[in-house]
Amino acid sequence: MDETLFYDVLRQGLWTAFVISIPILTVALAAGLTVGLFQALTSIQEMTLTFVPKLAAIIGIFWVTMAYMSETLVGLFQNTLVPIIAGG
Repeated sequence: MDETLFYDVLRQGLWTAFVISIPILTVALAAGLTVGLFQALTSIQEMTLTFVPKLAAIIGIFWVTMAYMSETLVGLFQNTLVPIIAGG
């Protein structure tokens, strides 16, 4: 494996990780901003109020996008990594 192939595979892997993480991070950010705004407006400073809604939102979006994430990872492995391992 030469250097250019290594860096190309590394770039594709990092891009796939970035694309897969976008939905979860976006929902976590939106849930955090919403809960923070609610806490600021009502002056409720309960610690579990910040944790539980974010966790529920992250689990929900993970459940919804699980098929997309799996297809993306399988595509990366089938199109990039398996041919390299098989020597093609």
